[in-house]
Amino acid sequence: MNQLQRLEGLVRKAVQDYEMLAPGDRVCVGVSGGKDSVALTVTLGRLRRYLGFPYEVFAVTLDPCFGGEETDYTPLAELFAAEDIPYEVRRTDIGPVVFDYRKESNPCALCAKLRRGALHTAAQSLGCNKVALGHHLDDAIETFYMNLWREGRIGCFSPVTYLSRRNLTVIRPLLLATEQEVQSAVRRCGFPIIKSRCPADGVTVREDTKQFVNGMVRRDPAFRQKTLHALQESGIDGWGPKHQGRHKTAQDPA
Repeated sequence: MNQLQRLEGLVRKAVQDYEMLAPGDRVCVGVSGGKDSVALTVTLGRLRRYLGFPYEVFAVTLDPCFGGEETDYTPLAELFAAEDIPYEVRRTDIGPVVFDYRKESNPCALCAKLRRGALHTAAQSLGCNKVALGHHLDDAIETFYMNLWREGRIGCFSPVTYLSRRNLTVIRPLLLATEQEVQSAVRRCGFPIIKSRCPADGVTVREDTKQFVNGMVRRDPAFRQKTLHALQESGIDGWGPKHQGRHKTAQDPA
């Protein structure tokens, strides 16, 4: 089994365990250009052959236009065309708003909020009922510990979340795959990656947490799986498989 086949298997398991997809779904994948969103888009596209029911996949990139400059996403357009996945790029002023006009001391929070709202609007304009995000297992573990340390609460993002104000369901099909598994598949297949031009890239609090998780894994290779097991057994934020609990419902903040 090659790396992409393994990733497809993990995505298929997540989709089935959490009932992320249903016949007739129109899924909008938010594509930043990074390895996670590119791998997710291709994997969801290919799974259309194996899941046994029809659904559609659309890919959307929201160009933040950092520094007021547009990014060239042509390599992604060519990849998705080869995979028979409709793709479009929407230019935004998110970069200038966050870094030039607002000069945010905590730019990630505002940027995430603006991107989330723009992605949901794009999904609705395409007639999609679901939005797929490229968060993997490492993202979930890092979020869990960030919530614990910074906010003193036990919680994480949900595998499946219904946004009642938007009538959209957010799904995270990569959540059973580690970052290394995603990275290996992307490298093995030679998928194009568009490097982020965000001024805050690599200097966030999440990066500190990532280093902590990597250190713990070096001490205990099963650290990630133990944290995943704890999330699933507790069932917090919809992490118990569908047959054990219910999906989380949230008000759309954007």
